Amino acid sequence: MPRSLLNHRMMPLTLHFGVKALQERQIASLSVSPTGLGCMNLSFGYGPADESESAALLLKALDAGITFLDTAFMYGAGHNETLIGNVLAQHRSRFVLATKCGLAPEGINGHPDTIARQCDLSLQRLQTDVIDLYYLHRVDPAVPVEESVGAMKALVDAGKVREIGLSEVCCETLERAHAEHPIAAVQSEYSLWSRTPEHGVLAACRRLGTTFVPFSPLGRGFLAGSASDVTQLADNDLRCTIARPRFEPEAFASNSRLLQRFNAIAVDNNCTMAQLALAWLLAIEDQTLVPIPGTRNLQHMLDNAASAQLSLDESTVAALDALINESTVTGTRYTADRMQEADSERDVAG
Repeated sequence: MPRSLLNHRMMPLTLHFGVKALQERQIASLSVSPTGLGCMNLSFGYGPADESESAALLLKALDAGITFLDTAFMYGAGHNETLIGNVLAQHRSRFVLATKCGLAPEGINGHPDTIARQCDLSLQRLQTDVIDLYYLHRVDPAVPVEESVGAMKALVDAGKVREIGLSEVCCETLERAHAEHPIAAVQSEYSLWSRTPEHGVLAACRRLGTTFVPFSPLGRGFLAGSASDVTQLADNDLRCTIARPRFEPEAFASNSRLLQRFNAIAVDNNCTMAQLALAWLLAIEDQTLVPIPGTRNLQHMLDNAASAQLSLDESTVAALDALINESTVTGTRYTADRMQEADSERDVAG
């Protein structure tokens, strides 16, 4: 990676705290900041994290106006939820909390009794009486989605959950689930270089009044200019396991050439590459989309929060869309077996 691209992270658009309250977006009954914080990185997927640094980042995120935090039992088999509970329990009124059920290190399980049990355990770890947004992390192919959503509806009725969501689903699954209970949010990977939601689920979300929540909106660090190929990463890094294809050395070298022009557009807009990638997402879906970038770096978190202040003109949005997309990126977003398992990819296959 050219040094100029790596250093570009040091020239961010700064955060102006006075405007953040005017930029809230809705997830059904929940009002949230235009960008949230994906907390997975603090416990899982990218190697060990420093507990004290993680605690400081969570607290600073609240001070920076980030009011939407996303976690899951899967992130460290409960570690991430426990971390958030220990650090933020006394600040619970300051943020909207999302967590997930139905996926554990041992696999997918969407049975109603499992969902009910996992919710109670999540509430304990998070040290809260209610989960604001509870996602089905993955659809269990052995359990009709209506049954899983029915169990989540029971949690809403019991006052343990406010809103429910789905993760990585196709249009048909979303429609079936929504018929059982209104789906407040759908979370899936979406960024300039991962366009699966454009094959139908974004339109379905708009039609149903469901907010779309992109995870990995920075392409697992690639769009921030901070990623490396698999030869430079730990074996347990997600980019060496399920997300390997685009980070293989040859594919990564090809994809990295796209960043030269991407960096130039960021310079023209006086922002970092990460802020540019987030601003593209915020621009294309206006009020119906809330990205949740994850990071362990305090300055990167502040930079990401400031991206909502960046307004891109139509020509810039179009230029970015043409520069980095499914046709220009080398490699699939997941390995072949994981692509076959992903319910969301059914929209592409169809």
